[in-house]
Amino acid sequence: MHVPDGFIDAPVSAVAGVVAAGAVAVSLRGARRELDERTAPLAGLVAAFIFAVQMLNFPVAAGTSGHLLGGALAAILVGPYTGVLCVSVVLLMQGILFADGGLTALGVNITDMAIVTTVVAYAVFRVLVKVLPRTRRSVTVASFAAALVSVPAAAVAFTLIYAVGGTTDVAISKVATAMVGVHVLIGIGEAVITALTVGAVIAVRPDLVYGARGLGQPLKLRVGGELVDTPAAPAAAPAAARSSHRTVWITGLVTSLVLAGFVSFYASASPDGLEKVAQDKGIDAKTEKHATEDSSPLAGYGVKDVADARVSGGLAGVIGVGVTIVAGTGVFWAVRRRRSADTSPTSLPEGV
Repeated sequence: MHVPDGFIDAPVSAVAGVVAAGAVAVSLRGARRELDERTAPLAGLVAAFIFAVQMLNFPVAAGTSGHLLGGALAAILVGPYTGVLCVSVVLLMQGILFADGGLTALGVNITDMAIVTTVVAYAVFRVLVKVLPRTRRSVTVASFAAALVSVPAAAVAFTLIYAVGGTTDVAISKVATAMVGVHVLIGIGEAVITALTVGAVIAVRPDLVYGARGLGQPLKLRVGGELVDTPAAPAAAPAAARSSHRTVWITGLVTSLVLAGFVSFYASASPDGLEKVAQDKGIDAKTEKHATEDSSPLAGYGVKDVADARVSGGLAGVIGVGVTIVAGTGVFWAVRRRRSADTSPTSLPEGV
């Protein structure tokens, strides 16, 4: 659903840019409460994983494909504020290095794909985990539903943006029907990927899943006719916890590299939902050439001057995962360090 330059006029793109910048600023502040020494590197990994899986377009209808947006996955794994930042980092890397998503449309893409998907998904997720039984399976079920809803919500958001700032004269009702229809199907794929990923992480390290925090119920024992809490189990040894965390991180990184470097070659070549609707309805009539299409050596998800398509695409994917995880981890560690500085004794007001 990457919006290219030329779909949305300059004034609306500028407003979307301001909205996106404001949301990123708020998210940077909110992420300080979500990130700690365990989740900061995990957040960088989540961004890299989203980048990798977005390369895996899957068929959803005749001549149409879809790919992960990632807002729901990021929000549930590392928190909604950090989730906005994860997807924003991915979109920035894609726009600058891979000519995917217009640079003047970056604000539109962040608003649509990072903010809307994350906010909607996390709201749905929180409602469901409150009404469902407090189990790990409920977290997975809630993840599926949240991701499923987030994708057509993003389609509706794009339609509203296009209604205000679209550069072609196409009936909005036609755009809305086509966008929502195809993205409901894409949402099913998003939901499956999100639920499987969250389920895999929660099976081995539930403490690393932000959306699962506080869901555990203490075991009760009946003593003298009354239910009492059992004594808390001893915490895992720090060394064992670090080793387990490292295993999760390495597994996630290897998986991301394999998906981007090898599996992506077999992804569907059909246009994604937005591209297909744009072609069918004519809203791509004023699409502009991407600013980095000729200058970036990775434009189009291939390495310039590498003739073999498999090798070129695989190298581009691996480079993309590497750059995204470095950029993302750098951002999240900086946010984490800022939190540490804000909460240190020397940062407290005098007399406190």
